[in-house]
Amino acid sequence: MSTPLIRLEGIGKTYRNGELATTVLRDVDLDIHDGDFVAIMGASGSGKSTLMHLLGCLDRPSTGRYLFAGEDIAGLDSDQLASLRSRTFGFIFQSYHLISSANATENVEVPAIYAGQPREQRHARAEELLTSLGLGERLGNRPNQLSGGQQQRVSIARALMNDARVLLADEPTGALDSKSGEDVLQLLKDLHARGKTVIVITHDREVASHADRLIEIRDGRIIHDSGRRQPGAADPTPGISSQATRGESTATFGDTSEAVRMALRALRANLFRTVLTLLGIVIGVASVVVMLAVGNGARQEVVERISDMGTHLLIVRPGAPNTRRSADGSTNTLTAEDAAVAATIDNVVAAVPEVQTRATVRAGNTDAQTSITGTTAEFVAAKSWPVANGVFINDEDNRRYAAVAVIGRTVANNLYSDRDPLGEYMLIGNVPFLIIGVMQEKGATPWGQDQDDVVFVPLNTATNRLIGSRHLSNISVLIEDLQLSDATQEAVRQAILANHAGVEDFQIRNMASLLENVASTQNTFTVLLGSIAAISLLVGGIGVMNIMLVNVSERTREIGIRMATGARTRNILQQFMVEAVVVSAIGGAIGVVLGLGFAGMLQYFGTAIQFTPGPVLLAFGCAFATGLIFGFMPAHKAAHLDPVVALSAD
Repeated sequence: MSTPLIRLEGIGKTYRNGELATTVLRDVDLDIHDGDFVAIMGASGSGKSTLMHLLGCLDRPSTGRYLFAGEDIAGLDSDQLASLRSRTFGFIFQSYHLISSANATENVEVPAIYAGQPREQRHARAEELLTSLGLGERLGNRPNQLSGGQQQRVSIARALMNDARVLLADEPTGALDSKSGEDVLQLLKDLHARGKTVIVITHDREVASHADRLIEIRDGRIIHDSGRRQPGAADPTPGISSQATRGESTATFGDTSEAVRMALRALRANLFRTVLTLLGIVIGVASVVVMLAVGNGARQEVVERISDMGTHLLIVRPGAPNTRRSADGSTNTLTAEDAAVAATIDNVVAAVPEVQTRATVRAGNTDAQTSITGTTAEFVAAKSWPVANGVFINDEDNRRYAAVAVIGRTVANNLYSDRDPLGEYMLIGNVPFLIIGVMQEKGATPWGQDQDDVVFVPLNTATNRLIGSRHLSNISVLIEDLQLSDATQEAVRQAILANHAGVEDFQIRNMASLLENVASTQNTFTVLLGSIAAISLLVGGIGVMNIMLVNVSERTREIGIRMATGARTRNILQQFMVEAVVVSAIGGAIGVVLGLGFAGMLQYFGTAIQFTPGPVLLAFGCAFATGLIFGFMPAHKAAHLDPVVALSAD
């Protein structure tokens, strides 16, 4: 006698629910040879479906041994059992167990996907099988578009997809009319004639009569076995090692494009839920993009305004903790001599003295309060502030105390809105000044001061004819090499300190350091905005996890179908992970587009916006990571479902 393809020795199966134990099978001994046509018949609750699950390696026995081709399957892990199912067993279920979101061809292809067959090859074979079963015109139909008999034929084609040598049919005619039932039984007989081992599970004696061998089961025990009609030598049977591992290297489901297609099909089947899931990711990503663009724009605007004020400057101002008063009672002790001393320091390009006051200016019948700055010719170069029209003050104007003025754009608009101010006279106090130039528009400082609301006059003119004091408001020291700014600052300090007889009644501000501090502050502000936006992305991620958990619960039977057709743990894990990542990636892409669009709208209405690749890549990367992180738990749950429990889910 040849070695049986399947041998059960003392098989028992007990289900436990806490302390409650229910024994379904007891001491089952059974041999099934390659090429047998066996009917296992019994009433509902007799244990026949459990026996089918054990025979098809969907479940493990509690006691006894299951030998396949002479080798014990007890040593196989879940993935090896899945590979054995994929290569050896084909299941034909009473309720068909077709994937509702897939058409007939896609349903038939499922086992071949997990067997690692190329897409073109499995597609051609699926169409060939369906056509041979009379469904050539139904290849693109979904299960709800097929009759019961047609769905059962699709189920049979799926069972044959990987050329399974053992067909397990659970009540194959139970849900069919008599004509369709006869057609299915004839198909099974034809398949048996081609050398397939067919095992039919039924409660109907008429159905069982089509088999060559009848086994009756009652209360978990075999009570009758008619025996084989045609015992004899069978073809040599490959062992478990070859059956379980054949094609293992290609059955890794590594075809990412196929995984993405399956994910898109599943997401399309629940479009409304998918849209709700996308919404959380879209809002989160768009928020990150907009917030970071606004934050970076604000930072850039502040930096540019400070840069416009001059980053190669040291600003010397009067006043210090140990300041001393001048003879006139003022705490301002800076003089033009201090500026001259600072100008002699290495790396100093110019030291520009400035004196400032406020005064009423008048042109015709219009007057206004504005800032008056007395300075020298080097001011334009030191502050990088050119003249738009006319000329600036020169050294000759300063030497002869000339009553000439250069005005800012705001002053020009306020006093001369309807005409060119060049060559006109304006009164500062009671002194008439000839306007010789108009400065280029500068804008507001980062703290909101209008830099264009100013009038420039020669330093000597300001100190003698307008203010009456020699003391300066500040000295702007222009340096050449910014890398030497700290050393230059200290040298200027020591020089002025010596000029003040060792009394440090002044302070020096390095504009480069100020720029760094402001940029650092703005970076912190940007991070804060990004963190707030990231919270919404986190909420979106939690939404992805919740939806995916619901998805797993609703698709439990589909997971069972995939496991029955050969899906390994990693296959199910990958599928649901890919679905989560696809949702997040699509949501991330939409969120990026909407975020950029909204940021562009804000820019159109005057908000400072800076578009850089960093925030966009960060937001999209976070969305992608969200899919991986929050999709893992649902995917892990799906991958570790029990095949039998999953198949029986509603």
